[in-house]
Amino acid sequence: MSSQDIPEENVPAERATDEDAHGQGAVAVADETNPFADPGLPPHEHRIQDIDERAAKRSERVVAFLFTLSMLATVAFIASYVAIPVDKSIYVFPIGHISALNFALGLTLGTALFSIGAGAVHWARTLMSDVEIADERHAISAEPEVRAKVLDDFRQGAKESALGRRKLIRNTMFGALALFPLSGVILLRDLGPLPGTKLRHTIWSKGKLLVNVNTNEPLRPSDIAVGSLTFVKPEGLEEDDEDFQAQIAKAATMIVRLQPDNIKDKQELEWSYQGIVAYSKICTHVGCPISLYEQQTHHVLCPCHQSTFDLSDGARVIFGPAGHPLPQLRIGVNDEGYLEALGDFEEPVGPAFWERG
Repeated sequence: MSSQDIPEENVPAERATDEDAHGQGAVAVADETNPFADPGLPPHEHRIQDIDERAAKRSERVVAFLFTLSMLATVAFIASYVAIPVDKSIYVFPIGHISALNFALGLTLGTALFSIGAGAVHWARTLMSDVEIADERHAISAEPEVRAKVLDDFRQGAKESALGRRKLIRNTMFGALALFPLSGVILLRDLGPLPGTKLRHTIWSKGKLLVNVNTNEPLRPSDIAVGSLTFVKPEGLEEDDEDFQAQIAKAATMIVRLQPDNIKDKQELEWSYQGIVAYSKICTHVGCPISLYEQQTHHVLCPCHQSTFDLSDGARVIFGPAGHPLPQLRIGVNDEGYLEALGDFEEPVGPAFWERG
């Protein structure tokens, strides 16, 4: 039912006089003396809630229901966080199997936020006043007398403070104000430990043996056949170590034996041993583990996005989205004839690193 269908006598008196009070519906006619007359505001149309108290009560109940739903959803959010195991999964059509905890938290939190917003919007659109009010723009600047008094008071205060004459007070005050914000900066320390230089280095170091990942045994040059691909880890790194995953993510290495005559890059040849070259296994695109090797072309391929590297030419990128070659590990043999590292990788391993600028 629109406001036009309601008899005029049913309109409350205070509502009926709103138009007169705020100039609603007043129209100025343009003439020769005033070609740009103010047309005024359009006539105000009453909503059904302004006229029918029963409709207003219904809107009030809807708003209260939405706010109550938000409260229940918040309680459900807390209960879900406490009661649902982290590793529990459920099937949701058409998404498939997902984490039950994530689904419950997202659903309850979304319902709580949506209900608050929907309730506030419904309240504003149906129950709050919607009468448009025009107010004439007034001058922003203060009166000349007020401005003169403010300036006089400021000058008097500056004179009485003796800030220009008391240089010791002035300088120490500026120092205190400059140093105080550092207190807030120091609090950022609690966001976590500083990374230091651990992103630039791995646990490879001079003298660490190259240990076969599958057999957990150190390797001799005779164990590596020409054209073979072997994955190795640093000596002393065990799977039951607490930080094994974090360390192997940077230290994972592959070794391939080439004919020395097939190695094109001079540094690669110097850093190899009898044609055995060691390179990082971590792709320089997004960090996937490289696992495919072509014996005839000496190319290694990342299975994620097909970045291809030429191990006979400094592991340079010959195809795919990777931005730079694989870092090489300089190797040699110790007195017992085992392959060992002669240092760490030449540069940080993995995908784009800010040091490469």
